Amino acid sequence: MIHIVTPVFNRKEFTQNYLLALQQQTDKNFKVIIVDDGSTDGTSEMIKKDFPEVILLKEKGDLWWAKATNIGVRYALKEDTDYIMTLNDDTLPNEDFIEKMYYWIEKEPNILLGALAIENETGEIVYGGEMHHWSNGKSTYLLDLLSEDEYMGIHKVNIFPGRGLLTPSIVFQKIGFYDSKNFPQTMADNDFAFRAVNHGYDIYINYDAKIKIFSNESAVSNIWKTRSLKNYFDHLFNKRGGGNLIFFTKIALKNCPKKYLIQYLLRGLSKRVLSYPIYWILEVLKIKNRKT
Repeated sequence: MIHIVTPVFNRKEFTQNYLLALQQQTDKNFKVIIVDDGSTDGTSEMIKKDFPEVILLKEKGDLWWAKATNIGVRYALKEDTDYIMTLNDDTLPNEDFIEKMYYWIEKEPNILLGALAIENETGEIVYGGEMHHWSNGKSTYLLDLLSEDEYMGIHKVNIFPGRGLLTPSIVFQKIGFYDSKNFPQTMADNDFAFRAVNHGYDIYINYDAKIKIFSNESAVSNIWKTRSLKNYFDHLFNKRGGGNLIFFTKIALKNCPKKYLIQYLLRGLSKRVLSYPIYWILEVLKIKNRKT
């Protein structure tokens, strides 16, 4: 049995469409756990009325992604589940998503398995997995290596976001939960993936299991969409900031091999500090060129 854990907060329409997509799955051997962290837009009421099969855990509104997810994971473990999947409510899984996940975990039952992400508006693949390199802080993206004929089956990676990651229950029992203390929101999923690999577990991405995503709805995307000093500060220090300097430093100290640590920190911190203003300047120059 798979238990799908999804924290939600005040995105009633997204949550509704997400649950409708899960209702249409060809393989029904799963349960959905929604952790509603204090929504005030009628999300919980909608779930109770329209999706009575969903396990609804209501919280007070003082959680972030990692802590809310851990609540759902603990519930699933008490149910003696075989696998736990973390999945966001701003996704739309294809009808055969669960079916394709089961196909591969029956062949490889001890791996962590991610899903192929497709942009809902364009239909283009936006995330096909990556291999992260501690030596230089960069990643090799599988979409740059694979031909279109190879966009099938499973491919090995060494990092994966929490969006559509299927994890054997034993992994949580062996390595622990998401580190909500150090990474309440962003980077908690990366830290979990790094820890799993360091404990000897393999991670793959399943190109047969597809989810549609709404890239512009992520908190990181919203910070980058509109350039401002406030957004630059949020990028570097906000819990939702993709370039959060504190979180990045902690994840490096926890997971990076010691021989690469200094260079990894220097490169990573400078990249996060400089990337936002560089892109901002380039955007301003483009606007000026268009006007002239």
